[in-house]
Amino acid sequence: MILERFSGYKILIFIGDVTVFAIVTILGFSSHDTLGTAGLRMLSTFVPVVIAWLLVAPHLNVYDYDVLTQLHGLWRPVWAMVLSAPMAAFLRGAWLGTAIIPVFVVVIGGVNALAIFIWRIICHVLILKWEKKHG
Repeated sequence: MILERFSGYKILIFIGDVTVFAIVTILGFSSHDTLGTAGLRMLSTFVPVVIAWLLVAPHLNVYDYDVLTQLHGLWRPVWAMVLSAPMAAFLRGAWLGTAIIPVFVVVIGGVNALAIFIWRIICHVLILKWEKKHG
């Protein structure tokens, strides 16, 4: 309940979300053996994912205290990412002036959804431990 009163927790969770998207982007370029030469090209994937997330996630209340602390709330960020993926792919395609490959939408959505799910499980556990310790 202390965390619920501390409104800055949303910023911390969001920073964690963005960090997860950055890690997934780096791993994606690494899996294609292009990490060494990617440089700023990674922004063409990372930025659209973050923008799409910002446009979709708040509408699914992924930063609400109850969503963060209830087990059934762990799926909301997953669905938010699934809904964000097509928008992220569209934004990326528009940025690069390229076609949107459907398998890319599935992969970017699936991998980011799995990563955000794991991150939010960690958040859930940490929040519950914090609340137990600090009342």
